[in-house]
Amino acid sequence: MTQHKHYPHHIDLKPVMHVEGVVRLPGSKSISNRVLLLAALAEGDTEIVDLLASDDTFVMLGALTALGVHWTQEEQKHPETLHQVHHVRGCGGVLPKHSADLFMGNAGTAIRPLTAALAVIGGDYTLHGVARMHERPIGDLVEALNGVGAQIEYTGNQGFPPLRIRRGHLHAQRMSVAGNVSSQFLTALLMAAPLMAREHSVSIDVVGELISKPYIEITLNLMRRFGVVVEQDGWRSFTVPAGQKYLSPGRIHVEGDASSASYFLAAGAIAGGPVRVEGVGRDSIQGDVRFVAALEQMGASITMGDTWIEARSNGPLKAIDADFNHIPDAAMTIAIAALYADGTSTLRNIASWRVKETDRIAAMACELRKLGAEVEEGADYLRVTPPAVIGSAAIDTYDDHRMAMCFSLASLDGAARRGNAIRINDPQCVAKTFPDYFAAFAGIARADLF
Repeated sequence: MTQHKHYPHHIDLKPVMHVEGVVRLPGSKSISNRVLLLAALAEGDTEIVDLLASDDTFVMLGALTALGVHWTQEEQKHPETLHQVHHVRGCGGVLPKHSADLFMGNAGTAIRPLTAALAVIGGDYTLHGVARMHERPIGDLVEALNGVGAQIEYTGNQGFPPLRIRRGHLHAQRMSVAGNVSSQFLTALLMAAPLMAREHSVSIDVVGELISKPYIEITLNLMRRFGVVVEQDGWRSFTVPAGQKYLSPGRIHVEGDASSASYFLAAGAIAGGPVRVEGVGRDSIQGDVRFVAALEQMGASITMGDTWIEARSNGPLKAIDADFNHIPDAAMTIAIAALYADGTSTLRNIASWRVKETDRIAAMACELRKLGAEVEEGADYLRVTPPAVIGSAAIDTYDDHRMAMCFSLASLDGAARRGNAIRINDPQCVAKTFPDYFAAFAGIARADLF
């Protein structure tokens, strides 16, 4: 596995007067972990190009190894650029090892789908993670699976990992799951459904409002790439017809991470630009590319190609009042861009922030106030009034990669107000999805920042 830079206990970012340049994005976390599991469950071998190298994917790769799935990694040159290629030997829905103890870190994109797949396949498995993972809800998924004959037990607090999975007797033809806590519960059931649909179709009903719908679109898109078509009744019900199975597409490319793109595009919108991100564009299957619409609403100039997006400043940003239910991760970047806006911005329908790597509404409110912003937080919204001058502050990151990356932007010199020296505590947390983030940020700042 690739070894990445280890950061000190904190990084001090100097004020940045102007940003400009090109950033090649790391692979999408959401796509990477889905593709790894689908490749493992499929018939045939899969070559995965440009898989994200980060803590969350290392967790999934480690789990697959513990389950007896064989994979290798190599570098290939196409034509002038080096690409990481992972070769995964599919197991055709039957895992080689029927018992394993799996450490899942704090990777929701790994533990939720694996829980469903292992519950269906059956065996004797334990899944656990870091302390925060044991505070992140999984009860709706477990309840849905146990309701159709799975045998999943909580070994700690009810509704949360750690979990013990034994061989159940699944009789699923119709199941239901809550949609208003995490879309990963539905993703997990969808990915496991073909393993249950050998003799009869399996339908999954969504109870309540389904949040983060673009992430479900990623799941459905990738399932199609692996040969499984899901029938939809809007966003209320999903059916996997009987007799389908996962088949390797042979070779699959992981596009750049659209959530990671948000930091660089916002930087271009705040502090000059142009900043171009490569690896994601108008052809993206990720919903977070819709982030650029919010930047445009704030007044930034955006141009897009098939596989790239570019942002530049067009004067002071305008305040925004918008619903961000569809892009909760990228919406965090808008909360920082609001520091450079001409009035009060409101981010609505972001209740899912509460159950992410940390309580992101509370954490964001606390750290924005350190910079001098007036912040009002609600159960599902955040309202940010920018300060006259952004203050210098030491930002706590709560072991949350997105907190560290977001708040680096407070060092920028925007058209409306100047950024300031910013200390980022525990910068190592970016290893979850973007280990080389601060080097990439220094690259567009054209400066040695730390």
